[in-house]
Amino acid sequence: MLIKAIPAWVAETNAYVVADEPGGRAVLVDAPPDPKTIGNYLAEIDVTLVGIVLTHGHIDHTGGAGHLARTTGAVTYVHPDDDFLTKHPGEQLRAMFGMTPPGEYDLPETFENLSDGQLLEIGGISLEVRQTPGHTPGHCCLYWKSEGLLFSGDQLFAGSVGRTDLPGGSYQELMDSMRERVMVLDDEVRVLPGHGAETSIGHERRTNPFRQDWAI
Repeated sequence: MLIKAIPAWVAETNAYVVADEPGGRAVLVDAPPDPKTIGNYLAEIDVTLVGIVLTHGHIDHTGGAGHLARTTGAVTYVHPDDDFLTKHPGEQLRAMFGMTPPGEYDLPETFENLSDGQLLEIGGISLEVRQTPGHTPGHCCLYWKSEGLLFSGDQLFAGSVGRTDLPGGSYQELMDSMRERVMVLDDEVRVLPGHGAETSIGHERRTNPFRQDWAI
């Protein structure tokens, strides 16, 4: 199994390409607004993109999804509680980054809804959807149990947590989500975050400066 992190766009958002093998099928976790870089890598390893799974609706995680979905036919998944973000990328760009949206920040024609507790079987992998509100209402972490991996989006970072000062954010909800949905996982689970370096549940349980606020 191949897992490749591609930091992209001005926010250095991690797009994760997960493929069963070169020449096979691939799933993309998050699609920052740099579809050319992501598409070039998909072509390099000669895989067919069959699914795009968005951890939440912020533009730095979704802005490349429309182009990639159209050019590959991949199905795009996101939680509907983030529709107020996902479906309005231009407003986000202006409000969050002071940018005027160029044409590539368009949306897939359709989305499939994620739901809490769903087991998403796609491209040869099985992802458990864990809704973790706080950063956004519809934020979801994706737990790949058989591989001991958590795609944490902007919920949990190495040494930090997601910001909660943007529309729909709530620090208390983020801490509740951390305590009830994330820190119940084993210490050995690898955490692949939306920004920055890989970490683990155990390392963050011991060292993260926010750990007292999510203490079980």
